[in-house]
Amino acid sequence: MEQKNPTTLQMLGLKLPTDPRWVNIAEKSIDEILIDHAFCEQKAATSGITLIVRYPEKEKLVKEVTPLVAEEWGHFRKVLKEMDKRGIVLGKKRKDDYVVGLHNHMIKGNAQKQLLENLLVNALIEARSCERFRLLSLYCADDNLKTFYHEFMVSEAGHYRMFIDLAKEYYPEAEVKERWQQWLEIEAKVLSELELRGDRVH
Repeated sequence: MEQKNPTTLQMLGLKLPTDPRWVNIAEKSIDEILIDHAFCEQKAATSGITLIVRYPEKEKLVKEVTPLVAEEWGHFRKVLKEMDKRGIVLGKKRKDDYVVGLHNHMIKGNAQKQLLENLLVNALIEARSCERFRLLSLYCADDNLKTFYHEFMVSEAGHYRMFIDLAKEYYPEAEVKERWQQWLEIEAKVLSELELRGDRVH
């Protein structure tokens, strides 16, 4: 297996490629990956709703994020359907150490920066999910799951781009680019400090 794909990483801006061992580990616990994926889609929909509730005056945000919420919830249902075919139960909510790690680095107490922080963190999560789903679409032994995850990979790439574009809609482009570069470094550090687990998408 290739250790990284510069083109994909460059497109997403990510500084640290996923450890190539992750796919092999994940394949051995694909049931757990599907469960975690379902929770990721659920959280993505919830995150979108939260943005709309917090910033209803941001017309473009509401217009762009509303269909995203519907799509993420549709993804949640799609993963549940795949799980049902395999006799997998969703179970209890899981803690996402990756997302918690990112949230711990968000600027707090500055209302003017909160929207930017939320948009860029959402973009990071979508970018990393895209990168992981790409690996599953290429290297998973199950051909059905290869197709399944290719579709998710394409979708997450679009969501990542949308959040970046929204950030540029509401903040100066130079400020967005500067903070985005800082976030890419933070994300790489957060990921490097996490245990390599095959039962988590992140």
